[in-house]
Amino acid sequence: MENQLNAIISQRIKAIRNALSPNNLDALMVSVQENRFYLSGFTGEDTQFDESAGVLIISDKDLILATDSRFELQARDEASGYDIVCYKKGLDQELPDILGPLGIRRLGFESVRLSHKNFATITKSLDQAGPPVTLVPTVDLVENLRQIKSEEEIGHTIEALRLAEKAFDQVLSTLCPGMTEKQVAWAMEKTMREMGAQGLSFPVIVASGPNSALPHAIPTDRKLKRGEPILIDWGARFHDYCSDTTRTVVMGRPVDPFNKVFKTVVEARDMAIAAIAAGISGTQVDKIARDHIDQNGFAGKFGHGLGHGTGLAVHESPRLSPIKDQRLESGMIVTVEPGIYLPEWGGIRMENQVVVRKDHAQVLNASTPFNPKLDV
Repeated sequence: MENQLNAIISQRIKAIRNALSPNNLDALMVSVQENRFYLSGFTGEDTQFDESAGVLIISDKDLILATDSRFELQARDEASGYDIVCYKKGLDQELPDILGPLGIRRLGFESVRLSHKNFATITKSLDQAGPPVTLVPTVDLVENLRQIKSEEEIGHTIEALRLAEKAFDQVLSTLCPGMTEKQVAWAMEKTMREMGAQGLSFPVIVASGPNSALPHAIPTDRKLKRGEPILIDWGARFHDYCSDTTRTVVMGRPVDPFNKVFKTVVEARDMAIAAIAAGISGTQVDKIARDHIDQNGFAGKFGHGLGHGTGLAVHESPRLSPIKDQRLESGMIVTVEPGIYLPEWGGIRMENQVVVRKDHAQVLNASTPFNPKLDV
């Protein structure tokens, strides 16, 4: 059946198979939604953490997609290179029957996804069925592959970003005092979907005035006012890939210290981007931006990491962070999003997506440079 797999997915499966023996595994059970899609093309969605659209089981010889009746036809249509197994009683009970003919004794599982409850019930089922199968926790076997994007994946990200930026430009032209944060957030979501977005990368953040000092603020009924920072963080999913951008704007004449904060944040972002190239560590890049913010009188006002990878998920490895040191490699897509957050006044964050290249960073955003002042 593997001749039915497209070439890209075949190469990804080959990489996973090559990792089995070094990790002392007979097979890998893939349950993370984005990883399932990456390795099979199956788009079934896990609607919440304790629900699953199924798992892949990848061994040296076998490719199985186990799912339930909700997704059976979809799985057969989308994952043509896999044997589809439709379980009736749940994966926990039927996994021994699926594994039995395969001769698997050590089954890797994605420890970030399998709950303790499911681990216990699956282990019990396997022990009762015999011969014994050992569940082996794994970390980032697929995620490490996903870090390096192909040019096709980069192209999908750019399409998602252009759609999101177009939606932002349209909504920006409608902003006026008296609109609420919730109204702006809904306008962003509605516009992106009407323009063809597959969905949102994450719930739109719109935060004005003091609320913008909360990096992940939830939109409220607070009304927009002239002179205050209005922070908008949004992203569209298109062809399954995520965009992620933040812009901070102001209507009319900005209230101090808007200009100084904005200038400092933009300088920090641009300095960090200028430093990015294959081989530099995420910690080094973070430090460049953080030091600039600290040296301009805002020490301690930039709390979160500088950025993160994006792809099939909006938050992926690598991280640009003071606490996780990782070398950047050509083909990675990362955000660069320094911010300054002043309690009771507000905050400013400016975020771009970039591709790491051999000797530079390719900025994907079209809206750079950006004028934050709206004539309203």
